Amino acid sequence: MSDFWQGRRVLITGHTGFKGGWLSHWLLARGARVYGLALEPETEPSLFSQLDLARRMDHAILDVRNAGAVRQRVETVAPDVVFHLAAQPLVRRSYREPVETFSTNVMGTVHVLDALRAARARVAVVSITTDKVYENREWVHAYRETDRLGGHDPYSASKAACEIAISSYRLSYFQGSQVALASARAGNVIGGGDWAEDRIVPDFVRAGLSGQRLQVRNPGALRPWQHVLDPLAGYILLAQQLYAGKAAVETSFNFGPDAAAQRRVSEVLSSAQDHWPVAWDDKSDPDAVHEANLLSLTTEKAQTILGWKPRWNFDQAVGQTISWYRAVSEGADPAARTTADIERFEAAGL
Repeated sequence: MSDFWQGRRVLITGHTGFKGGWLSHWLLARGARVYGLALEPETEPSLFSQLDLARRMDHAILDVRNAGAVRQRVETVAPDVVFHLAAQPLVRRSYREPVETFSTNVMGTVHVLDALRAARARVAVVSITTDKVYENREWVHAYRETDRLGGHDPYSASKAACEIAISSYRLSYFQGSQVALASARAGNVIGGGDWAEDRIVPDFVRAGLSGQRLQVRNPGALRPWQHVLDPLAGYILLAQQLYAGKAAVETSFNFGPDAAAQRRVSEVLSSAQDHWPVAWDDKSDPDAVHEANLLSLTTEKAQTILGWKPRWNFDQAVGQTISWYRAVSEGADPAARTTADIERFEAAGL
């Protein structure tokens, strides 16, 4: 990573979450002045607490649905770079809490973007959505950034709506302004320190820690699995190029793994068992709420325009992830382990 980040003022929304924790830790190590805006961590443990981020960065606990508080925080920080990750990110929760999902994901994004309209100095903004923004037809080819947006479940629909809001703000307010805005689409991210509900790797780890058998609701689902550091490297590179004024990057980008990382949930579990022998049972429920079975992205645009490419293959992503959890469960320092993973990742490849 370049020295671009030394002393740079960076605002990360959702810094108390899984991806926000990894991103905060990485940028702090590169000399950035990192500020946060998020709710309290939802899980115990949380990566935020495991990395001791409350002490190491300037963070504020507030809700992105509070427009006034968001505006005040943005004005106080006066960021050079904004990474907007704050969201309600869970598909099954979105069925239970559709209003909260839409208000957090859509209006939360609008509040962040609207607060930036007053920017008087250069600001690079990377707004993170998801691979699920596409109208999923369960077809075998990978989705491009120009494919139709949509969403069956409230989470996917809310993120597709975010993309429309992002495009509207870019066209209506930010063309020719000090704000350079892009969206980033990635999904099925794994890595140490994710403790969220309804995610296969955290569920696997919890089963391992408790000595219980894992109950798997959809072992046949096919997904593009990637380690968290791969999309984060893309977000970081995108932010650097936005700040440099490269107009071609003020658009949307997919960040996903190589095609070989398209694997079924059962294959993820098999690979994880090589590092932690956790038993599991197929508990497929034909009456469960709808979740996509097949979804993948093409990353040609990110590779061509940004010069980004995924570095860790499927086995490396799963191996590094499960090894993180196992090492920490056996007494390793989470921050030291996270730093070691970042250093291994950086050595793998520019």
